[in-house]
This record gives sequence, structure tokens and C-alpha cells, in this order.
Amino acid sequence: MIKKNLYLIWILGALIFTSFQVKAQDVIKGVVKDESGQGLPGATVVEKGTTKFASTDVDGKFTIPAGKVFPFTIQINITGFQQQEIEIYELTDEPVDVILKTANVLDEVVVIGYGEQKRKDITGSVASVPLEIKSQPVASVERLLQGSVAGAVVTQTSGQPGGGVSVQIRGNNSITAGSDPLYVIDGFPINNDYSLTDAGVTDGSKINPLSSIATADIENIDVLKDASATAIYGSRGANGVVIITTKTGSKNKSSINYDGFYGTQEVIRTLPLLNAGQWWALRKDAAANSGKTVSIPSVTGYSLDTTGVGTDWQDAAFRKATQQSHNLSILSGSDKTRLAISGNYFKQNGILQKTDFRRFSARVNLDHHYNDRFRINASLSASNTKANVAPANIIGNLLQTPPALPIYQNDGTFVVNSPFESALQNPINSLYNQLNETITNRFLGNVSGEYTIAEGLKAKVLVGADVVGNKQNRYLPSTTAEGLALSGDAIVGTVSTTSWLNENTLSYDKELNEKNRINAVVGFTAQTSQSKSAIAEAAGFATDAFQYNNLATGITSIAPRSASSEWSLASYLGRINYVFDDRYLFTFTLRADGSSRFGDGNKWGYFPSAAIGWNVNNEKFFQQFKNISLLKLRLSAGTTGNQSIPPYQSLSQLAYYRYNFSNTTVSGYAPNSVPNPNLGWEKTFQVDAGIDLGLFKNRLSIIADYYYKKTTDLLLTRTVAGTSGLSDFYNGQASTVYQNIGEVSNQGIELYVNSQNTTGPFKWNTIFIFAKNTNKILSLGDGVDQIIPNISAPSIAKVGYPLGSFIVYKTDGIIQQGDAALTPQQNKSPGGQKYKDINNDGAITQTGDRVIISNQPGFTTGLTNTFNYKGFDLTVFFQASIGGKLYNQNRALLELGTGYINASDVVLNRWTPSNTDTDVKAAFQDPAITISDRFIEDATYYRLKNISFGYSLPKALLSRIKVESLRVYVSAQNAITWSKYTGYDPEVSLNGQSLINKGVDQGVYPNNKSVQVGLSLSF
Repeated sequence: MIKKNLYLIWILGALIFTSFQVKAQDVIKGVVKDESGQGLPGATVVEKGTTKFASTDVDGKFTIPAGKVFPFTIQINITGFQQQEIEIYELTDEPVDVILKTANVLDEVVVIGYGEQKRKDITGSVASVPLEIKSQPVASVERLLQGSVAGAVVTQTSGQPGGGVSVQIRGNNSITAGSDPLYVIDGFPINNDYSLTDAGVTDGSKINPLSSIATADIENIDVLKDASATAIYGSRGANGVVIITTKTGSKNKSSINYDGFYGTQEVIRTLPLLNAGQWWALRKDAAANSGKTVSIPSVTGYSLDTTGVGTDWQDAAFRKATQQSHNLSILSGSDKTRLAISGNYFKQNGILQKTDFRRFSARVNLDHHYNDRFRINASLSASNTKANVAPANIIGNLLQTPPALPIYQNDGTFVVNSPFESALQNPINSLYNQLNETITNRFLGNVSGEYTIAEGLKAKVLVGADVVGNKQNRYLPSTTAEGLALSGDAIVGTVSTTSWLNENTLSYDKELNEKNRINAVVGFTAQTSQSKSAIAEAAGFATDAFQYNNLATGITSIAPRSASSEWSLASYLGRINYVFDDRYLFTFTLRADGSSRFGDGNKWGYFPSAAIGWNVNNEKFFQQFKNISLLKLRLSAGTTGNQSIPPYQSLSQLAYYRYNFSNTTVSGYAPNSVPNPNLGWEKTFQVDAGIDLGLFKNRLSIIADYYYKKTTDLLLTRTVAGTSGLSDFYNGQASTVYQNIGEVSNQGIELYVNSQNTTGPFKWNTIFIFAKNTNKILSLGDGVDQIIPNISAPSIAKVGYPLGSFIVYKTDGIIQQGDAALTPQQNKSPGGQKYKDINNDGAITQTGDRVIISNQPGFTTGLTNTFNYKGFDLTVFFQASIGGKLYNQNRALLELGTGYINASDVVLNRWTPSNTDTDVKAAFQDPAITISDRFIEDATYYRLKNISFGYSLPKALLSRIKVESLRVYVSAQNAITWSKYTGYDPEVSLNGQSLINKGVDQGVYPNNKSVQVGLSLSF
């Protein structure tokens, strides 16, 4: 009887268990909504701990297989909302109703250097590039900072595809040392050193090393601005830190993603110049006013046009150019492993003929949890880029070459030289026939292992390498003016740089109890880098067919050159973040860096910082303010450093010389530099006071900062007296030496506002940034009040003024009949330019009558509005720089009015005896430029930086074709620019020059405006 009852119980239990298992194989249905009750399409619903997932349809509905065993948990995620987890205990007929709250930006995890931290616990000044900006189709990552991060001033130093970008965060700290921020790419710190992609062969814009990164791979960009945030990077944090994190896979989810666009570009504007007839009239007028006559030069093989329109050199050189990008990625993951694999192809044809930039790149990111304690992470990327670079003087030649000269001879070959006085070459011939290319291969990767010693305590070892190989090829054929005298000139150069990195850190992150939370890290890091370069050159070729590929056939041999350099850095670091009761926040950081660049006894620098924060909103007395969801006060102070100078500057260096003994040439070496064994760190002390404010459940977020920075012991170059007998052998110039002299200050305010204006079916979000920085040179060393690097240039560094100011004469109208000839120019007759006699001595002199004018902008700002409605999205991004100045060197040349070169159409209103009511001087054969305030222009501009309109197909339709998401869009970059600046573009600066020379527009490859059509697809 007992056995029979047990048998019946066993059968009954099996039936119940089987029934339970069958039911558990059914599905869970539900709907995901926002707080207004509107369904959320595109949300991801995952059964926690499995690979089962689903996406919500256009109405927010989903269906997902039920778990095998109850209870189980489903996770619901969608960008812009807080993740929610729901436990399912049984199957019901009622759908699961999920309400997602808008994401609290304070719960976002921000990468802060050697770790992560929730934004609500941050005491320093850290900004993140918004999602709306990150989606812009740009060639290099720095462009994403422009107008999106308060305090970051981004300047396109060249419109050359793949060309240079200058970034300053919170002003210029240095004068002759490096001033760009440190970039940390997936944990690997690098300086954007242009020597990595410059073997010293090509003539023109340098290629940006960061152009090797595909922006479609980027997940997050965080910018560390104050000392509390940057001091963990010590010696390299003075100019700010940009942390770039690339995409990784997701747990329990796989996807294949394609992002691509195709578009066209054109020059923002061209400059109005004289046609052939107008130029010839100017030429005759200038000669007559100088007591001379002109005649048409005798030429063979072509004819000159002196009466008609002639050649429009800009029209012949500029083109509508295409650009395209294609990025394919595979993101996958399980409970233990996350994997991301991506490949990118990018091609940008330049708006100047025969210029372009092409990139192939690939990336693999792997995150594997071997077990509960050990984790392996790898980030590996490789790229190959190739650029055809415009010759350095091409823009100047386009503007100055007389329109009377044709492009082609009668037989269809290119005209080579201008027959007029100025030594100008045919710029179209140079563009089409010069070979000027740079090719760069780069591998950047690191592998790390992380072991959990105890709860919250982890040890991590990282090993990484950055290997860059650059090859440059240049060939000047005998059919060009540049190669004619040499019968062809071929140059080949290479530079290879290998950097190794080892980081060893111990981190502790734990909630000790309900009120105490601690996050700490200590570590030791070491990095070393070695560069080797070589250049080979030959000339005198019987044929141009081989170009640079057969140097041995050149009958003129030129001595080869080679060089090698190395530097290393060793560092100890420590940081502790302590949070008490979510009210009081404390951060303390210390880093010690030892650099090989400095003299014995000065190699080590110590960089401490401290910060405090107070979450006032978590105080009991503050609970009455219901509409204020966040009020945090922050205060930080600390010191960071700068070591961005070439190696070996503390040592005496030797140069090779040839000597003559008894009519025999022998080789020898002699010192060419002064040693400075006392050379040490450039240091920047910074204080930051900030406030974070959230209103109406953080629908309105405001972040405001005030900062003051003072940089001391500047790494400043000084010219060695000629009586020393030392000289720079390679440049034929006086030798210089780095010294720790001078001081610079920066102070400013920053404002960031993020407003969720509307929610529900129609969403409208606004981001506004504002930044104002005041830069001032405090000292240039004992007995030195100013530095003028080039007397024929407008730039000056002077105590009491901002870096990069201008020193110029002040114009005072045109000399009229009977006026005093107050001018340093040769033309002192009526019609000449008149200048103000500042010191009232009756003469115009350099020492007494020049004034200093600042070029720094009053403030920079950005405004981004994003609209979403039923799958449609619109982003409108405005960016502006207000109050800056530029010295328009192109204009200074084009208003000379000599008739030797072409001129601006402004000279059509030049002074003549019958046209005296004008501010344009008379034509005269005086080719010298007088640097004056006439050519300093207001560089204020307002720009529609990006406008993008897209449509995402509804989930209901996509589910039929097994596609997770599909978005098509059209986007325009630099769409409209409002500015009074008369040059190509107000966003310009000399490339490759020191900061003293910034703000000078002289023959820079112009920027472009573009339109793209794109597609984003996931399945």
C-alpha cells in the first residue's frame, strides 16, 4: 500500500513538473513605455543570463521566449533611459507593463584615467562629447570636440584631406613647447606628434596622426580639463586629456552593423581677383606712378591675354570633390566574452585638384572573463593611410599668378614659368605633375590581464605598443618649374617610431557600508619610444618615367641623411576617491614622473591635486526644494606638467662639418648647441570652482566652471648669441637653447546647459555651451619684455598681452595733396598709405610707432538642437567664435598694387587723382608689405556646423526583413558661414608654426563645405 502510494505521488509529481516545464517554454509578452505612456520602439529586452533577446516594435511591444525555470529576470535597455530589470514568476495572460525613466546623467559612468567613476561622484571638470555630435561624418576625432566641449578651441590648420587640426583646452599654457592635449585611446596615452607622420620629404601640410582612427568605431569621448581630473597623467596633463573609448560587444547579444556615407565637397568661397584686362591696367598704372613704362613680354609657344578675362586660376584649381566612408562591424557577446571586430574604408578627394586622403583600418576589441577572478582585455587596431599633398606654396601661387598667363601652351603642354617679374610657377602644372605623397602604417594595441584579489580589490597589468611607419615620396619632374633646373629631383624618406607601454595598477572599489564608498588606484607605469629616419635624394634624370623609384639613375647625387632619437618616461601614480553619505566627495591624486628629456637632478617631477565636492541636494534641509534634483559644488586645485620638447635638449650636441687642411677637405664635428643640465619640468598650477545643477528631475542640467591656471618655468627657446660661434648647421640659423624661463596665465569661465524641452512622441533636446578664456604672458625671463620671431611677420609675444598678438603700424587714411608723408613706404607721394605717428616725432619708425593688437576671441559657443518624431530625427548644430582677430597675409599681398602679381578686386577702387575719396592706396611698384592694422580683420563667425536629417524605419517593417535597425540620413557640414572676414575661411591658422605665429592666414589650404547621404544598418 505504501509503495503504491509512493508510486502515485511520483507520477503526480512528474506530471506537475512536466506541466511546469511546458508552460515555461511559452512566451512573455509586454510593452515598454516612457513616463508619459508613449511606447518606446527599439528597446532591447534580454533574458538575463541567456542569449535570448527581443526588440520592441513601433508601438513598444515585445515578445520573448520564457525561461526554462521560474523565476527568471528580463532586462530592458534603450539609449536615453535607465535600465530596468523585472523578475517573472509565472505566465499570465496580461502583458508585462514596463515604464522606463529618463536616464539620469549622474548615473553615467565616465572614464577618468586608470579607471571609471559615476558622474555623480566626480569632483573634477570632465566633459563628454554628446551622442548627437559623435555621429557627425568627420575625418578625424578632434573635429568632434569643436563646439561640443566648453573650453576646447579646435582650429583646422589646413583643409588638406587628412591635414592638421590644432586643439587647445582652456587656453595656451606654453609658448614653444607642445600645447595640444594628451590623447588616451583605449588606455594607451599618446601625444598627437606630427613628426610621426612626417619623414621630412613632402612639401605642404602635415598629415594628422589621429586621422588613422575611424570615428565610426568611437563609443565615448571624455575630456578631462582641470587639475583634479588630469593630474593622474602628471607630466602630460597640463594641456588637458582626451580619453577615447572604442566600441565593444554586448553581453548576450550579437549584431552586424554597417555605417556609411557618400558626399561631395567644395571650397567655402573663392576670393574675388582681377581678370586679365583689369590686371594689365593696374600694371600700367603702377609703372606710370613709378615713372616707368611696361610692355608685353615676348613669349614663344603661347600668347598672353592683356585685354580679356584671362585665366581664373582658382576656378582651374578648385573642384567639387567626393568623399565616402564605409564601416562594417560585428559585435557579439556571451556571459563571459564580449567581442568587437570592425573594418573601415575612408576616401576624401581634396577640393584642390590631385589632392586626396585614403584610409584602411581594422580594429579588434576583446573582453573575456576567464573565471570569476581573472579577466583578459585586448584592444588592437591597424591602419594604412595615404595622402597626396598639395605643395606648400600652391594657394599663394593661385592668388598671385597674373591672369594674363595661360595654363597651357599651344601644343597642349603646360606653361612652366611666368614671364613677369615675380618668380611664380604655373600652379596648375605644379598640382598635376608634382608627386607629393605620404603613406603611414600604424599599429596601436594593448593587452591587459586583471585579477580580483578580494572583493573590490583588483590588480591589472597592461602591455601595449604603438608602431608607426611613415614613408614619403616626392618627385619634381623636369616639366615643372621646381624640377626644371635640376632635370628632375627625386626624394624618398622614411621615419619609424616604436613606443612601448607597461602599466601595473592596483585598484580598490567598494561600498564599505551604507554611507561610505571608496575608489582608489595606485600604480607604476613605464613608456619608451624610439624613432629612426632616413632620407635619400638624387637629381638629373634622363627621363621622368621612373619618378622616385630609381634614384641610382640620377646623375647628381645628394648626400643621404639619417637620424635616431629616443625618450623614456617612468611614473608612479596614486588616486583616492572617497564618498560619504552621497553628500561629501573627496579626491586626492599624486603622480611622480621621471623623464629622460631633462637634465640630471631635474628628471623627476611631482604633480599633486586635491578636490572636494558637496551634493547639497542630498542634505535634509534641502529636501523642500522639490524642483532642484541636483546641486553639487566642486572645488579643485593641483599641478600638472609638460615635457613636450625634442629629446636631448639638456645635452650639448655635435654637428657635422667639412674642414679644409692644406687644400684637402676633411670631415669633423663641432658643438652646435649649448647644454642646459638644469633643464626641468614646465609646470601648470590650476584652480577650478564648479557647480552642477539639475532642475525638474534633471530635465534641465547646468554645469558652470571658473578656472585659473598659471604656468611657470616655461620650456622656452632662447637664441644663442652669434659670438658663441655656435650655429644650427642644418638650418643655417643661429642656435637656440631651451630654458625654464617665463610665466603664462589663463583664466576663464565655462557653461554647459542640457535641456530636454519636450518628451513624449515629439522629443526636443537642446545643448548649449559657452566658454571665455583670457590668456596673458606674465614673464619672458629676466630682462626680456618681448619676443618677435620674425621681423617681417606680424606676430609678437609680449609681457602683459595674450600669446600670438600682432605688432603693426596703424593706418591713417591715404596721403592726399599737401599731407605730410607719414609712411615708411617708398611711395611718399599723394595716393600712398598714411600711418599714425604714435610717438608724435614726425616720422614713422618700427621702434616708436607700432602698436600691439590681441587676436584671442572674446568667447566661443555652440548650440545643438535635436528633434525626434515617429522615426524622424533632425539635428541642427551651430558653432561660433566671437571677437577674435586674424592677420590676412593673403590680403596684404593682393592689395600691394604693384602689377607684379595679381590683385584683389578691391584695388579697382584705388586712389587716383580723379578718385581721392577711397581708403585703397594708389598703384605703385613698391613690392614691400608694410605690416599694418589694415590687414587685421575681425575673425568673428557664426557657422551652421552640421545639419542632419534622418529617418529610422519602424520595427514592424524591419522585423519582416530580419533587420534590427535601419536609418537613412542626409547631412551637411559647414553648411553656412556668417562672417565679415574677407579670406577663404575665418577658421584658419598657420600650420606647423609655434603658438607665437598663430592667427596668420597665409596660403593655407582652404576649408570646405560638404553634403553627405548616409546609411546605418544593424541586423
